[in-house]
Order: sequence, then structure tokens, then C-alpha cells
Amino acid sequence: MSHHIVDFSKVSFSYPDGTMALRDITFRITHGEAVGIVGANGAGKSTILMQMNGFLLPSSGLITIGDHQLTKNTRQEIRKKVGVVFQDPDDQLFMPTVFEDIAFGPINLGLKPEVVEKRVQEAMEIAGCRLLRDKPPHHLSGGQKSAVAIASVLAMHPDILVMDEPASNLDPKSRRGLINMLRTFTHTKIVASHDLDLILDVCERCLVVREGRVVADGPVEQILTDKTLLEENNLELPLSLQKTGYNKPNKEDPMNDIEKLRHLLEHWAEHNIDHARNYAEWAERAKAQGKAELAEVLARITEETRNMDALFQKASALCR
Repeated sequence: MSHHIVDFSKVSFSYPDGTMALRDITFRITHGEAVGIVGANGAGKSTILMQMNGFLLPSSGLITIGDHQLTKNTRQEIRKKVGVVFQDPDDQLFMPTVFEDIAFGPINLGLKPEVVEKRVQEAMEIAGCRLLRDKPPHHLSGGQKSAVAIASVLAMHPDILVMDEPASNLDPKSRRGLINMLRTFTHTKIVASHDLDLILDVCERCLVVREGRVVADGPVEQILTDKTLLEENNLELPLSLQKTGYNKPNKEDPMNDIEKLRHLLEHWAEHNIDHARNYAEWAERAKAQGKAELAEVLARITEETRNMDALFQKASALCR
């Protein structure tokens, strides 16, 4: 599906004050990929995101989004495909009520009122802000504002979801809800964050950016377990791997991959418990809505997920 593709070809960008933010960047993201972008402050992450739907145009090089090359004339069309959630939700919220903020985008797409209402309801449910519908955004907490900003983008039904530090204002429960939401988003998603555990949880691929250049690009579990690479770029191992004492072994060690697998299994097992809890919660919701058969299926999924704990433990033990 070409309309889900993001392609940067030798892209450079300088701010008006002469600051060189991007230097000859090239990468391609295809349909359905979940890509994390990591790097130290000032590395160029946010600049890359702002180029993806034309808030900034490249100084040189080509950016292609779907079937369109990014220009002044095409960016309005591109913005219909790319939904961006900014790091500061106050940059996106400006209407008198939460409902009006979330409805703003769909209304401007020319959708019928009943379709707008449905989209807003769905987006608020996914983002966990349904109870805030009639509240003024400026009265909300930072975490609540972030949830509303996410809902305002989801209501647009973007082909490509782009998020800049989406968990920066969220409490642990809201952060877990965000992770679960991102896992269910089946189109292309691109997340820039210092929260490397979130990247590890929701992304399959990771780009490391330093001084406006992409210095590493590969599977997320390869990139985010490379302690040397991360330290070279002023980053640290994800906290979940620090907790297990993970330290990437010497490359000459033939047991490298098995040691790495053991720590990943421990990480996966930890989140398996969270998954089972979420499935059980949705089983109860389905039951409360009179969906007995659906609730029964979700209960079975919950039970089978919990049964996987023993398999994770066995696999981890066999790695020792």
C-alpha cells in the first residue's frame, strides 16, 4: 500500500538561524511498520517528525509520503494521511471543550455530523478520555491533555501515526494504556521517544539519530540491547533490561545470542502478565455489554496467555 510509505532521500534541513538539524538522511518506512526513533536531546528526532507532514520542508533532498512528494502544494493532502501527536499537547488543543478539539479534524474533512460523532466517541474510548468530553482542555492535567491530543489525531483515521514523546506526561496506568493502543494500531506508526522501554514494547524497528544523521537502523531488539551503541549516542539500556542486569556480551562469545534471548524472554514474560490482565478486563467489559460469547472467547485467551508463563520460565531456564 503505497499511501502508507514514508521515504526520506538525502534529506538535509537548516533552521533560519543557521543550525544544521538534518544531514543527508535516507531511510524508508513501509506499510504497517512500527518504527522507533531514538537519540539524545538535539539529535534531530523532532525535526524528522515535523518533516513527515510538512510542518517543515527539507532544505535539500526528497521526502515522499505515500504517492506524494512533499512540497508546499502537496502538504495539505499529505496531512490527511499523516497524523502527528506533538510532545506538548498545548500545541494541539485550542477549542472550548474536549469534544470540539477532537471533532475539529473530522469536521474539516467535511464528514457528516453522525460520522464525526462516531469518530470522536471511538477516539475518546481508545485514548481513555471519554469522561472528559465536555471539559475545557485548559483545565486538564498534563496526562489528560496528552490523551485528548492523541484522540484528536486518531479521530482523523490517519494512515500513518507519528508521535513525539507520547508518554512524557502520562502516569504508569495511562502509559500502559498508550502502549496497548499503539499495539492495536495496524497501520504505519512512528514514535520518537526517550522512553526506550516503550519503543521496545511497541516497535519492531529502531533508528538511532545523532547530530542530524541516522547512525544505526535495525531490529529494535538488536539496537536497544547494544549497550555500546547506546552509550556512544548518550543513551542507556531500557530500564527493563537494566533491571535484569543485561550487558551485551563480547562479540567473540559464541553464547551471545542465547544470553540475549534469555533476557528478552524475561522481558516478554513480564509483559505477558500485563497482557493477560488486559484480556481479562476486556472479557468483563464484553460480558457487561451482553456479549457473552465474546466474553467467553476473551476468557479463554486470558487463560491461555496465563498458561504461557510456564513456557516462558522453561525457555528461560534452558538458556542458562
